[in-house]
Amino acid sequence: MGLADIFEKYPNRQYIMFGGKGGLGKTTFSAATAYYLAKKGKRVLVFSVDPQASLSDIFERDIFGKGNVEILPNLYACEVDADKRIRDYQEEIRQKIISMYGMKKIPEEIESYIRASSAEPAMEESAIFDAVVDIVVQGDFDYYIYDLVPLGHALYYLSMASIYDAWLEKITALREKMREYDKAIATMRREEESEEDQIYNELMYIKERIGASSKIMTDREKTAFFFVLTPEEMIIADTEKAGKLFAKYNVPLAGYVVNRVLDRDLLNQNIPQYLKNRIETQSEALAMIEQKFGASVLAKVPEFDSEIKGLETIRELAEVMFEEKLS
Repeated sequence: MGLADIFEKYPNRQYIMFGGKGGLGKTTFSAATAYYLAKKGKRVLVFSVDPQASLSDIFERDIFGKGNVEILPNLYACEVDADKRIRDYQEEIRQKIISMYGMKKIPEEIESYIRASSAEPAMEESAIFDAVVDIVVQGDFDYYIYDLVPLGHALYYLSMASIYDAWLEKITALREKMREYDKAIATMRREEESEEDQIYNELMYIKERIGASSKIMTDREKTAFFFVLTPEEMIIADTEKAGKLFAKYNVPLAGYVVNRVLDRDLLNQNIPQYLKNRIETQSEALAMIEQKFGASVLAKVPEFDSEIKGLETIRELAEVMFEEKLS
């Protein structure tokens, strides 16, 4: 079974994720898959949550922080600007403090704390996660293709949904009890319901959004996760280990895509010794991949002789990945 078969066999899998160690080709595979599906008449959004990746470079379009940018008919791309999300969130906090406490301006010590929060790694992770929730809950596209951050960060990112969900479960349960108490007091005093109902409603709104995203990411009917790897022993070991960790979060693993495979036919040509050695080393690694992952390997993509940039090269990559000529 190949990549094209997976998409044909499971048409309801509209949330597609490519993951793996940094620099293995997740972004280019995401772009090529989006191109393939768009050419099949599907409305597709490919988006990157990896600050180091650049769909802008691959599509040769300035899309960073500009929302959903149309690349060609049916194909849209988005690069999340985490810094802007943090700034927006900080401004929202300022406005809530001013409104809640009737202040004209934020005290300097609080302002310093708000500014310092932007340097916290967790703030960037939260900003990215929140942006992803915004994207996926809208439901404007047939397919959403994630270019996930490198594996270590991806595991943290994937766990955030369950962490947030558990936290909010406790908070909202407590608020619900308090809300009933507030209602009883208000009735006895013949007063209006407490303004704290607004806090409860906001918590419920956040919980629903995070719950929707969490369900999407672990929904075997709607989600497919593909690991990207190269024929190298260390990468294979890391991928195998990551696969077991992802299973803990019930992420539906759809298969593996092997990148940068050198053609063994080159051994029949006059090539440098170091290249011969690489091909032989890759052969051993490919045998290992076959042994460990077997039929779950859906595509083996050769080493391209040029960088994957521009729609023409993306088309060529898509044709190799999906074993089909595209117009």
